[in-house]
Amino acid sequence: MPVPFSPRRRVVLSLLSLPAWQHAANAAAPAAKRLSILDAGAVADGATVNTRAIQAAIDRLAAQGGGTVVVPAGVFVSGALFLKPNVHLHLDRGAVLRCSTDMRHFPVQRTRIEGHFEERFNPGLVNAAGCDGLRITGEGTLDGAGRPIWDRFWQLRKAAKDKGSFRNLDLPRARLAVIEASRGVTVDGITFKDSQFWNLHLYRCRDVVVRNTSFQVPDDYVQAPSTDGIDIDSCQDVLVDGCHFSVTDDCIAAKGSKGPRALEDKDSPPVERIRVRNCVFRRGHAMFTLGSEATVVRDVVVEHCRVQDVGSVAHLKLRPDTPQRYEDIHFRDLVLDSGKGEIVSIRPWSQYFDLKGEAPPHSTVRNVTLEGIRGRFGAFGTIAPNPGQTDIAAVVLRDIDVQLTDTRLHVKDAAAPVLENVVVNGKPYAADARG
Repeated sequence: MPVPFSPRRRVVLSLLSLPAWQHAANAAAPAAKRLSILDAGAVADGATVNTRAIQAAIDRLAAQGGGTVVVPAGVFVSGALFLKPNVHLHLDRGAVLRCSTDMRHFPVQRTRIEGHFEERFNPGLVNAAGCDGLRITGEGTLDGAGRPIWDRFWQLRKAAKDKGSFRNLDLPRARLAVIEASRGVTVDGITFKDSQFWNLHLYRCRDVVVRNTSFQVPDDYVQAPSTDGIDIDSCQDVLVDGCHFSVTDDCIAAKGSKGPRALEDKDSPPVERIRVRNCVFRRGHAMFTLGSEATVVRDVVVEHCRVQDVGSVAHLKLRPDTPQRYEDIHFRDLVLDSGKGEIVSIRPWSQYFDLKGEAPPHSTVRNVTLEGIRGRFGAFGTIAPNPGQTDIAAVVLRDIDVQLTDTRLHVKDAAAPVLENVVVNGKPYAADARG
């Protein structure tokens, strides 16, 4: 049952409702015109590369004022596809749109990735820019065919003289869907499977609904690199509802810019008004992460979710080279079910950073709450700043009842969090239990 909130809390909840989401949820129905990719010459044999035929279907509908490209049941291999305004994509039950693993079918271009624009990197399997009202729907699958690409990644990384000499972007690979500069977007019912890189990358979008969608990699693959479920990059008003995540990187990540001048980056507006609800996080590096590239993230609510084998529930990465502002971040009504992982991780992240000769910037983390959390998990976690750089304030832990293997909450060089009705392993959580 959901954790009850006081009348005062109910008022807050009502204030957090966002009418803007209705723009996406109730977007005008796509044009009635439908075109099967079979009618454009696509072949469902799991081998033929159908890029030209599927793109021809997209272009034909665009020339006719719009409509829906339909992928019927069968396995269709393709390279990079580019949707156009008023053209939607629907995958029937049993339909598989599979990435080619030959990167010649994903010609390099200027693209947004990892907090900046890379001048030469691969596009996604499905790409959309300036496509307001876009709908990607159905019960079919976007399949990245990622296993040989992941294997190659680890081979190259192992062969590198040191980890720093092999960048994450040095291996060509495709995301499954890249949607940018679009408003009123709906992604509904699709399965994202075995992505070579990130699954769903949203950049500078507004009024987005992702619902009843699954993001997955095989259980037998220990670490499929960079298989983030959803990357919310410089977006506003995003709702993720009723989704399932089983990946080996972040399930959902809020992203933006990076570096000492990140606040001046006009290509990276704040990530704001994000709502995640009714989701299952079965596997992942973290349930919800702020970073690795993020500058301003505020007004985030994650609620009514079930969390299983993830490394962290709430992971706030603090880059030493970026002036970050994390504000009004709330996690509530979560059921935990794992013997490992940590509930909260607010700590330095320095896997990659570059001060570019400038002084270390100042960052703030404030008004972070975790409440209505119950179940079992590994550890309480850590709250620690980049020394001398980060102010962490107003962290509240409320109405928590959990069984933990490691009961210590490590707080270092930060104000102690406010504890209200916190029970760990059947006992009220004492101040001296913090390490």
